[in-house]
Amino acid sequence: MQLLKSIDKKVALLKYNPAYGQSISKDLIPKTLDVDNLFRVELTHYWRMLYTIRTNEVEIVSFVLYIIDHPSYNKLFGYKGR
Repeated sequence: MQLLKSIDKKVALLKYNPAYGQSISKDLIPKTLDVDNLFRVELTHYWRMLYTIRTNEVEIVSFVLYIIDHPSYNKLFGYKGR
């Protein structure tokens, strides 16, 4: 339940500010995601939400790509566990 509440809160923030999350450097974006930009939002219990922003002349749309736990996040980005 805490995770769902955390996701709901962050999605509400993204509706008002699509660039709310921490921008991930382009050279760190995994090639498997095939996106031009990537943002990270920290959720409860070390979960992460990864999203990208797409724009055109009329609208800005945020697409949530992953909601993953910390070990899966580390694996996606190739970070070694401690």
